[in-house]
Amino acid sequence: MSSPTFTDTFVSRAHMFSIGVEQTSGRYYVSIPVSNGMVDYEEYYEIDAETYQRFSDDAQAALAFVERCRRHELDDRLIVKPGRLRGEPILP
Repeated sequence: MSSPTFTDTFVSRAHMFSIGVEQTSGRYYVSIPVSNGMVDYEEYYEIDAETYQRFSDDAQAALAFVERCRRHELDDRLIVKPGRLRGEPILP
């Protein structure tokens, strides 16, 4: 199995999230930066094509989803499951 290749199509520096497409599977995602004290990395949450298009057209519409990701309320959507040293969201 190959490693996922995440390609951002939109980045919000002000709100610290991105939207994009995982190239191998074609799945859409929202990602947020996290840190575990040793390394900063991204968590990728799967979204459907309709949601991807809505968030791409109106990034403000993504903010409630992003906040739920930061609170770990949407962990069932994580494309890559975190290890035991899971990071905490880096906030804007």
